[in-house]
Amino acid sequence: MSAPASGPLGSELAEAVAQARLLVVGAGGIGCELLKDLVLTGFGNIDVIDLDTIDVSNLNRQFLFQKRHVGRSKAQVAKESVLQFYPEANIIAYHDSIMNPDYNVEFFRQFTLVMNALDNRAARNHVNRMCLAADVPLIESGTAGYLGQVTVIKKGVTECYECHPKPTQKTFPGCTIRNTPSEPIHCIVWAKYLFNQLFGEEDADQEVSPDRADPEAAWEPAEAEARARASNEDGEIKRVSTKEWAKSTGYDPVKLFTKLFKDDIRYLLTMDKLWRKRKPPVPLDWAEIQNQEKNVPDQQNESSVLKDQQVLDVKSYAHLFSKSVETLRHHLAEKGDGAELIWDKDDPSAMDFVTSAANLRMHVFSMNMKSRFDIKSMAGNIIPAIATTNAIIAGLIVLEGLKILSGKIDQCRTIFLNKQPNPKKKLLVPCALDPPNPSCYVCASKPEVTVRLNVHKVTVLTLQDKIVKEKFAMVAPDVQIDDGKGTILISSEEGETEANNHRKLSEFGIRNGTRLQADDFLQDYTLLINVLHSEDLEKDVEFEVVGDTPENVGPKPTEPTSKNITNGSDDGAQPSTSTAPDQDDVLIIDSEDEGHSSNADDAENKSRKRKLEDKESVGTKRVRMEQTEEQDEIIALD
Repeated sequence: MSAPASGPLGSELAEAVAQARLLVVGAGGIGCELLKDLVLTGFGNIDVIDLDTIDVSNLNRQFLFQKRHVGRSKAQVAKESVLQFYPEANIIAYHDSIMNPDYNVEFFRQFTLVMNALDNRAARNHVNRMCLAADVPLIESGTAGYLGQVTVIKKGVTECYECHPKPTQKTFPGCTIRNTPSEPIHCIVWAKYLFNQLFGEEDADQEVSPDRADPEAAWEPAEAEARARASNEDGEIKRVSTKEWAKSTGYDPVKLFTKLFKDDIRYLLTMDKLWRKRKPPVPLDWAEIQNQEKNVPDQQNESSVLKDQQVLDVKSYAHLFSKSVETLRHHLAEKGDGAELIWDKDDPSAMDFVTSAANLRMHVFSMNMKSRFDIKSMAGNIIPAIATTNAIIAGLIVLEGLKILSGKIDQCRTIFLNKQPNPKKKLLVPCALDPPNPSCYVCASKPEVTVRLNVHKVTVLTLQDKIVKEKFAMVAPDVQIDDGKGTILISSEEGETEANNHRKLSEFGIRNGTRLQADDFLQDYTLLINVLHSEDLEKDVEFEVVGDTPENVGPKPTEPTSKNITNGSDDGAQPSTSTAPDQDDVLIIDSEDEGHSSNADDAENKSRKRKLEDKESVGTKRVRMEQTEEQDEIIALD
């Protein structure tokens, strides 16, 4: 392939651009803009990888795709489209996950630069480690609505993606969801859990029935049971699996409605201590609601408001609840015995169910009801996707890449895109790259952490799934006791250590002060884990990383100590303890100078950081954003 004319780049940089081989990870909102910019700049050797296929909802901003491409691989179609701009380019497309073991350190070493256009933290962590292992510069990026951010990561020179822990996302105690909701999001979480309890995979951590053990109620469960029994018309209360009970009724909508919005609410009212400083809930009666006259919206307002943005009356939501239960029961029956449904915000019947159930619960607890549009935004953890933001960020990625190819990495910056101009009328604010954090458990010379846990309670499976894989982001870990004998606890070879899974750590002689060595050969990463035995962890806290935000932490001491509840995710993943989207918090820099003239200027920039408070959750440190370009609106939890 012949090199393009040097143009404004100059002959030396133009040659470097023509010879460079790039890896673009992600072909979505940022990825499409980035690929277009790269080939128009003259980059001719590009590998692009993306796991997703094209959806109709992508077409309003991912301009390399057209309606005829729906259902096809994003990476492959992106390749075909950009070749129309620069037919001589050598582009290799992979319809695959970057976390596939085939893409090992040797694979990453082929590239001059790696550019991330991802939408999730797990993949970002993995690419960060692979680039560190391969010693290849990484350009990280993200957008959230009108906000954007680009930064450069270079081994030994800058912070890596994991140099600082991400802010802990907001969680709700289980008893808040089950007993005392005070915000619409509590009712929406409850409705999503109810969907799983009735039609999906039941989870003990997603219970929706009243919490009889709520510490705030202050009496013994037996007393609460007696009070509830006394108030129940049938004279008895029988607590069984929600799904089994629903099946026994044939998923009768009226019986479900009566249990959820009348009987369970009356049960809650027996816990009278809950309502001394709160407005008590008001049970709903199906027959009484059916006798109500339906409120007809004003014709003028109805014509000016989209159907999904209308807020209906209680009778309408009761009817919608009944209709959606019937539809979902039919879907379940079609799948056969033992089948389960998966909640999907884009499934009309599933959204009808969550919209109606959440609104009925809001009404019971004296909250203003929400439109289907608002509930879909919150239930689906939807974040705005703005095409111009993606375009600006993609352009900045290319500019930082050109600096690296020019050998001017010292001139690279973390660049923030503001929603509105700061006092100096600047939308783009550069900030000097920070050096590596010497305490980072990823890029430090000898990564090491201390984990506080109870060796008599924590199992090998918990160590593997929740600590090594989830917390420390390893993909295929091998863990051994660093005691000279090299006892293997966890093997990345399937089946080799399954027998250890349910054994407690103490059964292997692990005690206070024991060191574990965790290796991930795919990531070329080794982490030493110091075990700090403790029997004083808070209730429901399985482990804590010393010096980090505790993992799986329950509520603060002033709050009830029940399990945290999550708003879950809409990607089929296991629920986490977070109610916010899987994204990093966003901080904006206010600057009164150009931000790159001197170290003093950079220091002033950093001193003027302020937290974003425009419907996004906020953190305490500057951290890189997660791109969630597949989504449309962010959920506000505070």
